[in-house]
Amino acid sequence: METNPVLQNTFPAKINKPAKQRRSRTKLIDALWGYLFIAPQFIGFLVFVLGPTIAIFVYSFMEKNLLSGKTEFVGLNNYITLFTKDALFPKVLGNTLIFTAGLVPINLILALVLAILLARSSFVNNFFRTVFFAPVVTSSVAWVIVWSFMLQGNSGTINQVLQVFGIKGPNWLLDPGWAMFWVIITRVLKNVGLNMVLFLAALQDMPREHLEAAKVDGANTWNLFWNIYLPFLAPTILLVTVITVIGSLNVFDHILLLTGGGPSNSTMVLSYYVYFTAFKVNETGYASAIAVVLFLIALGLTTVQWSMRKKFSYNEN
Repeated sequence: METNPVLQNTFPAKINKPAKQRRSRTKLIDALWGYLFIAPQFIGFLVFVLGPTIAIFVYSFMEKNLLSGKTEFVGLNNYITLFTKDALFPKVLGNTLIFTAGLVPINLILALVLAILLARSSFVNNFFRTVFFAPVVTSSVAWVIVWSFMLQGNSGTINQVLQVFGIKGPNWLLDPGWAMFWVIITRVLKNVGLNMVLFLAALQDMPREHLEAAKVDGANTWNLFWNIYLPFLAPTILLVTVITVIGSLNVFDHILLLTGGGPSNSTMVLSYYVYFTAFKVNETGYASAIAVVLFLIALGLTTVQWSMRKKFSYNEN
């Protein structure tokens, strides 16, 4: 029995069309599942990140008081007041820069030194890695409360130790000359373990033959650090610097629980000033303007640092 040529030509098309439809349907279902899985994160980003960020920019152009409920569009008045009439703002800005300039280098240097010293895997090194990383996963509130007791006057642990050597220490957190120093130190000790782990991860990928060749050529410890470790770790150093700078600009819990911005506003930084203005003075519009300035400072510093990434890139050749 001979097959009709017309049926021969149309039969493959009838088979291919349903196959294409099934493939299209499968792709559509896969895409829908993908969107479904990212939906919680995307919705959370819209509700808790993008939405509030836009609201802050909008509120910064308003006079908005939580107590009176007054809301009035004032244009750039909040920014004009901030930069020309607010006598506290220059001090707060200076405190923020001092805190960042103190915390970032101490944190990076200490984390890098610890990572190099603890790079080799051993029981002792693993123990100390755990010890230095433990504060990272410790509650910030518990950490700060313990330090606040240690830094008290005569009853504080640090002053009791000093008294053994005949030294009378001040009430560290109530002394304007020492309060910022101890806020920086407690913050460094709280988070240095995280940067240490990042450096340790980078050191695991370091080509060992470079170190061995340098040692054969007679390189000392300083030569190894300056010519081997530092160039290889440069990209990680840049990443850690960006993260640490942003974190230093957003510090809040340590200031709130240790000093409350005092004494004499010596530890009042921008992030705490936003909280103080919004929830103590109840001027949320003015606080939003301060938050925008803080955001722009963080964005500017991050952009400058990120623009330097090509200079920090490592080239094995």
